[in-house]
Amino acid sequence: MATLSGSDGVAFPALVTPDQQVLDLGAALGDPAATTRTVLERWAELLPLLHQLAISGAAADAAATDTGRRPLADFQVHAPVEPRQVFQSGANYRQHVIDLHVAHRDPADGRSVEEARAEAAEIMDRRAVEDLPYVFIGLPSAITGPYDDVVLPLWAEKPDWELELAAVIGRPAHRLTVGEALEHVAGYTIANDLTDRATVFRRDMPQIGTDWLRSKNAPGFTPLGPWIVPADSIANPDDLRLTLKLNDRTMQDESTEDMIFNVARMVSYASHTARLLPGDLVLTGSPAGNGMHWGRLLRDGDVMDGSITGLGAQRTRCVAEGAA
Repeated sequence: MATLSGSDGVAFPALVTPDQQVLDLGAALGDPAATTRTVLERWAELLPLLHQLAISGAAADAAATDTGRRPLADFQVHAPVEPRQVFQSGANYRQHVIDLHVAHRDPADGRSVEEARAEAAEIMDRRAVEDLPYVFIGLPSAITGPYDDVVLPLWAEKPDWELELAAVIGRPAHRLTVGEALEHVAGYTIANDLTDRATVFRRDMPQIGTDWLRSKNAPGFTPLGPWIVPADSIANPDDLRLTLKLNDRTMQDESTEDMIFNVARMVSYASHTARLLPGDLVLTGSPAGNGMHWGRLLRDGDVMDGSITGLGAQRTRCVAEGAA
């Protein structure tokens, strides 16, 4: 499922078949005002129909009949959903957290890299046992499409990439058990949770802690999509490969198996504080291999290609603010 627009610029929810054909779901459902989010609000009711439309459409296309479908190439692809809430996860991939722990340690720390990594591994083991994921709130206004340019603000000194698996909520949820959590996930999509490393911690008073508003929520800092793939089409969300390439060089290449807290635990944890709503996103953290690890941050002209097994791929180009 996707959000597309044609030459008139009007966005609509769409079913995109594997052979890149598009069906306007608003027209198919007899609801011209439909959006992807309103479809998600009726997810349990409409999912069987969506499967039927996909199957019947494929058969009709094979028979070369008029199905009202058009090639995906005729449309612009937008972020697949406009969520009301975005829940972001930090420090959720074991090797990534260990790398960050080593990279951000006090310059006066006289221990070896091996000792610092061992300490971080012990902390990760303890967190997993105590069941304390790290979740914070992002802004829907930071979301952009999967092929849109990403504007790097002038103030962002160290913009970095963070490819993530995002769970899309399909049923209202509050205080879910881990066993119940995945029943409330409609599907999955790709997110790139950009972060300006220079503003993660307050400069005026580091003791205050992290400043996620400043570091993560510039317009366009969350490329999303291209598709929402139904959860029942993903055999195991805890065994998907995430790959991010920067200018065709692989920077992140890891399985969701490396997550400290899997998808079900993340959704359950978020629901114990907030009431999750259809269309909301639960981003599940990013694996090792970000720019801080490589000593190479984003700059004007960079191209990021992100993909996750079974969820398609996004391609975004970085443009410095004010660049022609």
